[in-house]
Amino acid sequence: MAQVKIYARAAHLALYRQALSDAIHAAAVQTLGLPEDKRFHRFFSLQDVDFIYPPDRSAAYTILEISMFEGRRAETIRSFLRALQQKVPASAGMHQNDLEITLFETPRAHWGIRGKIGDELQLSYEVTK
Repeated sequence: MAQVKIYARAAHLALYRQALSDAIHAAAVQTLGLPEDKRFHRFFSLQDVDFIYPPDRSAAYTILEISMFEGRRAETIRSFLRALQQKVPASAGMHQNDLEITLFETPRAHWGIRGKIGDELQLSYEVTK
């Protein structure tokens, strides 16, 4: 399970929303083994006045916040981050300097999903790889 929040300028998201979603999901499927049909992305379109960032970032500056079940090996997390750093800028007309990612891992018991607690769910993918 992974929930993704994408923060960027409204003008950038208007052009690249689907490309961003596709690149993020491709990285998650490839490195985390998430099912192809499980995509949970939320877009936060920010007006210029509401998005302050350093001058060494461009108008394409994008922040990803990803919440997911804990339990994956450090190598898997690093592979996921690298895949995101490769796929997202290439698909969304941005430089690697314009992408920042934060991962939050929480115990499955801290998730409520489909009327169950996360550690009670039968998953079709492995979390401990």
